[in-house]
Amino acid sequence: MKKLLSQFALLGLTSLAVAPAMATFEGNIGVSSNYLWRGVTQTQDGVAVDGGVDYSHESGFYVGSWASSVDFGDDTSFELDLYGGYAGSFAEDFSYDVGYLLYAYPDAEGDIDFGELYASLGWKWFTLKYAQFIHAGDDVTPDELDNTDMKYLTADVSIPLSDSLAVGAHYGYADGEVNQAWYAVSHYSEYSLSLSKETNIGTVSFILADTDLPGDDAKLVLKYSYGFEL
Repeated sequence: MKKLLSQFALLGLTSLAVAPAMATFEGNIGVSSNYLWRGVTQTQDGVAVDGGVDYSHESGFYVGSWASSVDFGDDTSFELDLYGGYAGSFAEDFSYDVGYLLYAYPDAEGDIDFGELYASLGWKWFTLKYAQFIHAGDDVTPDELDNTDMKYLTADVSIPLSDSLAVGAHYGYADGEVNQAWYAVSHYSEYSLSLSKETNIGTVSFILADTDLPGDDAKLVLKYSYGFEL
């Protein structure tokens, strides 16, 4: 489940880790050839449509929601994320972001919602982030496994090539019993490269992603996103 693609669209040209200059409401819509979360497809390698709304205050606090179509091979049709946190900067070129993110699946047959805490530290074009499950539904893992045992560490680099063009590199490491339930391994790595181009009608991103999960293949993903003020 979740948002590697959205992460790269943001890393390419903007950063949530810097506090906004004023309170704002913003919206976004997007479409991608594949929705990857932590390197794994959430749409059986099919197209996904997404959109969200965000509110950010000049103090650094923010809240938002984001939804995407999914395909798990059952009746679950969409994911709804709700999140909130605090972001800011300190010293020269340093930034931080701490918050909570809920992943919900309102039309799922089972109780597969879960939530995590996250924290990130950035310096110029480089960002480190850590996330930890803190609660999860009974159907996220079998009873014999811990449904909150999921730890995720990422390192991201985003380098602007011009005012509208950026390249990015991403590495993620996931560990815990939730991985065992979902992928039959206790830990795995995922990585990707991206190229993002901002235009007058939105941002286009090309992403090459892969994991070291057994039997998984590299994926080339095309994503279009458009942000606007409300």
